[in-house]
Amino acid sequence: MINMNPNRTPQEEMNLKKIYPIALVIGIIVFLLIFWNKVSVTVGAGESGVVFHTFSKGIDLNEPPLEEGFHFIAPWNKVYIYSVRQKERAEEMKMLSSNGLEINIDVSAWFRPVPEKLSYLHKKIGQEYETSIVVPAVRAAARSVIGRYTPEEIYSTKRDAIQNEIYDETRKILEQKYIHVERMLIRSIILPPAIKDAIESKLKQEQLALEYEFKLQRATKEAERQRITALGEAKANEIINSSLTDKLLKMRGIEATLKLSESTNSKTVIIGSGNGGMPLILNN
Repeated sequence: MINMNPNRTPQEEMNLKKIYPIALVIGIIVFLLIFWNKVSVTVGAGESGVVFHTFSKGIDLNEPPLEEGFHFIAPWNKVYIYSVRQKERAEEMKMLSSNGLEINIDVSAWFRPVPEKLSYLHKKIGQEYETSIVVPAVRAAARSVIGRYTPEEIYSTKRDAIQNEIYDETRKILEQKYIHVERMLIRSIILPPAIKDAIESKLKQEQLALEYEFKLQRATKEAERQRITALGEAKANEIINSSLTDKLLKMRGIEATLKLSESTNSKTVIIGSGNGGMPLILNN
């Protein structure tokens, strides 16, 4: 072996050979301590990460996002963390109904980014997607749907239908932007006081009319029931009267007399003394 420094003794050369590996290990440890945040990333619960490759292709659309847990990365790359949990965004909006009246509506959207499409979301929209995409989509959908209904329908009869239509239109917009809409809720609808009072008065009158109609129908049904009952009783009496001949009455009277005469009670039976020749029964 050639001695690069002729002034060093063989013992010194041996000591240097032992120091080199130790110095290398220490150097690596120091490097890791200084650049640890550059070479590692921890993705928390309910999160995903998108890697930006600085010296190659930037965002790789075919690369799956980083899942929860610890990951090593190249120190020159950068990771963008996204929450993939459900979020809620409430928006208070002023818009016009079908007849041009101004209505205040409070809508709440439940949404989350599609985890498998995070690279597309980051490349084409960015981390501010909530304000740049979600809010405009909710406003556009609500404005489109509300404009098809009258204040009365919005306030009373069509509220559920309006809520479903806003959800459908918002979902169609955001699904093309890699965002999934879980649900859409109408939290409140505020009409001008005069319009609200007129609608409530009309609804009250309609309720009274329905109540009156119900009472009328009930009275009509009761009268019909009584009529049918009376007809039945009259028919029964007619049948009974047609079957009660004098001979039948006399025979029934004789049968009743015989049964009474057989009883242990004390009585006097006078044959032929009753009305129409029927027996007359006297108690002692």
